[in-house]
Amino acid sequence: MANISTNKIAVVLAAGLLAAGVSAASAAGMHSAEAKMAPKARDSLVLSATQQKTAWNDLHAQAGQQIAPSGFRANIGQVVPSDVTVKSVPNKTASDVPTLRRYDFALVKGKLLIVNPADKKIVEVIRG
Repeated sequence: MANISTNKIAVVLAAGLLAAGVSAASAAGMHSAEAKMAPKARDSLVLSATQQKTAWNDLHAQAGQQIAPSGFRANIGQVVPSDVTVKSVPNKTASDVPTLRRYDFALVKGKLLIVNPADKKIVEVIRG
């Protein structure tokens, strides 16, 4: 009789572990699908005047003015030099201006730079 109980327990445990593994795999697969569907940062971005003003108001104080290397021009399409620190757009700003969610930012020479984190290219320059 003890043998039957041990076998039943083993079967129940095995079934539970199998079900847990399938659930975890399904959840992981869903997360991957969601990540693929989420828009990635691109090298072009168009913000309205209102969105630019909101971004400036939210970000310029958080960015901290930085000194860029001589010869650096803060223009769209330029790569941000490695000695310029960029930060991720915070959740509040991403909530206010959802198109900025996937981007980084920095403040250089009084200009707020919106940067694609994948290739460090400037996609938008906002002046206060």
